Amino acid sequence: MPFINPEDGHLTVLNLFKTDTRARVDTLVTEMKKIVDVAAYPGWISSTVHRGEHTPGTLNFIQWRGMQDLESRYNDSEFKHHTVPVFREITNYVRLMQTEVELSQRHPGVDVTEVSPDRDDYTVVEILGVTPGEQGALVAAQGTAHSWLVDVPGYRSQSVMRGIRSRNLEGGEGTLATVGTDNDFVVVYSQWDGKESYDAYRALAESEWSSARRGFQDKRNSLTTSADWNGYRAVHTRSAEQPVKV
Repeated sequence: MPFINPEDGHLTVLNLFKTDTRARVDTLVTEMKKIVDVAAYPGWISSTVHRGEHTPGTLNFIQWRGMQDLESRYNDSEFKHHTVPVFREITNYVRLMQTEVELSQRHPGVDVTEVSPDRDDYTVVEILGVTPGEQGALVAAQGTAHSWLVDVPGYRSQSVMRGIRSRNLEGGEGTLATVGTDNDFVVVYSQWDGKESYDAYRALAESEWSSARRGFQDKRNSLTTSADWNGYRAVHTRSAEQPVKV
């Protein structure tokens, strides 16, 4: 099963898809499973498909050996002439995000950060916009949240990823287009024991926040230019049969 560990040195790609109906989410999941089940690309390590629960959409959490392997996949004829057209037809928003894991923090009761449908995690993925010059500060600020999150009921883990580059499917003739500028986002991948716990945490009135949470939120707000999130369940995963050397 895939694990999140900054020491592994993987290129972590999060492919975010949004659509307008739950039925189309079913189609998205089916198409993503087809791709994952036959994946044998040089440098590919693992893929885990997540189904959106808060709003319609999916997320594919993919680990690669490095950037060159990913670019080879994007330049592949099958990707350009089959994969891209399929997903353009069934989505209304696509963002393919290249990242590096900067830190992965866990509640003391959790040994490792595992990404697996065999677990019962409710996963929350936040995409935080930031000016490139403030990206490091935002990563550091987000990391401080762990100190008080450990006391929040239901919290299991938080992984913070430095965004490198984003793309979408609008390049024409199966090619990709760059979204924004390099290093202009941060991804926060967190795991909870259930949707109810996360909803309670999110809905807590500001007047009831701890001073640590209030200070963190003020700092994060001062650094972010945008914020988007969705809740997910991992529904399918597969890893390369042979370990890929990084």
